[in-house]
Amino acid sequence: MSLNGKTVAILLAPRGSEHAEFTKPKAALEAAGAKVVVVGMEAGEGETFANDLDPVAKYPIDATLDDVSAEDFDLLVVPGGTVGADKFRLDSKTIAFTNAFGDLGKPVAAICHAPWLLIEAGLAKGRRLTSYKSLRTDLENAGAIWVDVEVAEDNGVITSRDPDDLPAFNKAIIAALSERMAA
Repeated sequence: MSLNGKTVAILLAPRGSEHAEFTKPKAALEAAGAKVVVVGMEAGEGETFANDLDPVAKYPIDATLDDVSAEDFDLLVVPGGTVGADKFRLDSKTIAFTNAFGDLGKPVAAICHAPWLLIEAGLAKGRRLTSYKSLRTDLENAGAIWVDVEVAEDNGVITSRDPDDLPAFNKAIIAALSERMAA
């Protein structure tokens, strides 16, 4: 099913989002026909990294959190990267934006370290989630049920562990949008 007519927000930190976890979901969604908007905490560019340490590329920010609302989108994708995910979970606008997706019943997809943001946005408690293994205790302390699987889906929240899970993660986010179109 084509995702034509669907609009997706993908967050990009000023520095520190994991390159593959940003570029591969973006490319998969665009290939399926969705419009993908790169949303940042500030205007300008965001820089992606590989393995948290190696700068890879800079990408333009299409819109800042001041410019958008969860109502503008059908899905939110949050890439990992320890530094980028930490910036997201400390930013009140990013937290409010993410929380609004939950309030509206719209899907949120988070990979690797990005589930830290789910905790801050109140979207972890009671949900079956996965993440990079070092976040297990954080998620369990926030009331999530942590599982070690490629993709965990629970009540509109889609999570994966790391870049190795990107094929399954991308398939799950495309399926979530397709299901919303069929409903």
